[in-house]
Amino acid sequence: MNYNNILVEEENSIAVITVNRPKKLNALNRETIQELHEAFKDANEDEDVKVIIITGSGDKAFVAGADISEFADYSVKEGADLAAKGHEILFNFIENLSTPVIAAINGFALGGGLELAMACHFRVASDNAKMGLPEVSLGVIPGYGGTQRLPQLVGKGRAMEMIMTAGMIDAVTAHNYGLVNHVEKQEELMGICQKIAAKILRNSSVAIGAAIKAVNANFKDGVNGFDVEIKQFGKSFGTEDFTEGTTAFLQKRKAEFPGN
Repeated sequence: MNYNNILVEEENSIAVITVNRPKKLNALNRETIQELHEAFKDANEDEDVKVIIITGSGDKAFVAGADISEFADYSVKEGADLAAKGHEILFNFIENLSTPVIAAINGFALGGGLELAMACHFRVASDNAKMGLPEVSLGVIPGYGGTQRLPQLVGKGRAMEMIMTAGMIDAVTAHNYGLVNHVEKQEELMGICQKIAAKILRNSSVAIGAAIKAVNANFKDGVNGFDVEIKQFGKSFGTEDFTEGTTAFLQKRKAEFPGN
């Protein structure tokens, strides 16, 4: 599929999705959000793809926020609809994918860009990365999950400070906060993400998808995460991957998971 604002490459069961609007520092507009939805949907449905990495083009920005020019004159209803649709087709959509998603933060991740990274299952940052939610400096609040996911990742107090000051933190601080898992030199960022993806590829994609459901359940209102874990654990016993994994362990050989 041809896209105007993103690039998609697939190799060795890893799909790399790149936001490609360098002149706009890869800012998210409506078209880009829709294209990202389609790319993630296609990758998740592709049986050959076991891990997805998302990054930004160039060496300055992952995604430097939303394209403000698109919504500067929106009404209250239009603003609420914008956020609701974004949650549905991209941010919540990514969070709940059964395919693992790694954010390779290669520069500025601000506003919607940081919210995009936080929707991914985990994050790796380059040493020049800067992260923040500057929305209150524009008279608005984060609308793509920032007020919910940031406290989950860094704690309420730190999230409040980041949101209220509209300031940026560097990659080392983000790592200390638990916002990113690793900090690497920019030229090594994608290589490290590929190495992590290769480790994931050794394991059962079915079990990983079940684990994602169980972990996410802990953060959903009215859902008992332990019950979800028990259910997903039980379902694992009915999969071919479980049969292969346990058989390979007992036979002291490497498992060759069929993925079902």
